[in-house]
Amino acid sequence: MPRHYVSSDEDSARWDGFRFRAGDIVISTRTKHGTTWMQMICALLVFGTPDLPGSLAELSPWLDWLVLPAGEVASGLDAQAHRRFIKTHTPLDGLPLDRRATYVVVARNPLDARRSHLHHRRNLDRELMSRLSGQPEVPAPGDVTEHDWLVEWIDRSCDWWTDLDSLEGVVHHVADAWSRRDEPNVVLVHYDDLSRDLEGEMRRLASRLDLDVDEATWPALVDAATLDDMRSRAELVAPGPPGLFREPARFFRAGEVGTARALLGDDEIDRYELRLAELAPPDVVAWLDRG
Repeated sequence: MPRHYVSSDEDSARWDGFRFRAGDIVISTRTKHGTTWMQMICALLVFGTPDLPGSLAELSPWLDWLVLPAGEVASGLDAQAHRRFIKTHTPLDGLPLDRRATYVVVARNPLDARRSHLHHRRNLDRELMSRLSGQPEVPAPGDVTEHDWLVEWIDRSCDWWTDLDSLEGVVHHVADAWSRRDEPNVVLVHYDDLSRDLEGEMRRLASRLDLDVDEATWPALVDAATLDDMRSRAELVAPGPPGLFREPARFFRAGEVGTARALLGDDEIDRYELRLAELAPPDVVAWLDRG
C-alpha cells in the first residue's frame, strides 16, 4: 500500500481509486524543483506545438491539491482526450504505481530549491489558498534573510513525512525515486541538466515517453520551454487559480543553478554536507547535490 502523505494543502489519498490509462505521465517533484518546467516540457512534447490548447494548470492538473475540489479534478482528467500528464508533489512511495504510466521525477540542488521556495512563499496569496483549500492559513515567511532561511532549514529536526519540503523530505523524495531508477517506467531528471542542455533533455524525455516529434518543430518547442518564454506567458503557465500569485511572472524568478551555496559560511556548508551524508547514500547525494 502507498504511504499516506498529508500537508497543509495536499492529501495523497486523492490518488486512491484513480483510473489510469495507458500512456499516462505522472510528474513527481518537490516544491520549486522544476515542476512547472517539466509540465511545460511534457505539454510541448504531447501537443507538438508551442500553441497549447489551454492553460498549463488545466492541461496538467495537480491531483492531490486541496485547493481544487477532488471531483472537479477527477472529472476534468476523465474528460481529457489527449495523453495525460498529471502533477504531484507526492513521492513515488505515496502513489499507486501503475505499469501503464510513466513516472517522471525531477530533482534540484536542495539549497537552490530552498532559496527559491522563500521567494515563492512570499509571492503567494496565503489567505486565498486557505479559503479555497479549507485549511488554516500558513504564515508567510516574513522578512527573514535568505541566509537565515537556509540555515534554519539545514539545522531543523522534524518529522519529514509531515514536512516534505524539509531537507529530510527532499532527500527522501529523491532517494526513493533513485532506488527505482532501473524500472522501465521511472525517469529521473535533474534541474541542472535542463539548465545546461534543455534540448538534449527534452529529446531524451521524448524518447523515454515514446513521443515522436517532427524534427522541424524542435527549435520552437525548445524556445517555448525556456524560463524566459514561460515568464512572458506567466498568466497561462504559472500554476493555480487566478490570483494565487501576487505577481505571476515572479513565479519564474531566476532559475539559478548553484548560487545558493555562496550564501553560507564554511561551517554551515560542513553541517549541510554532513546532514546529506546522514540522510542518503553517496551516489544519491552526488546526483542530487551538484554543489
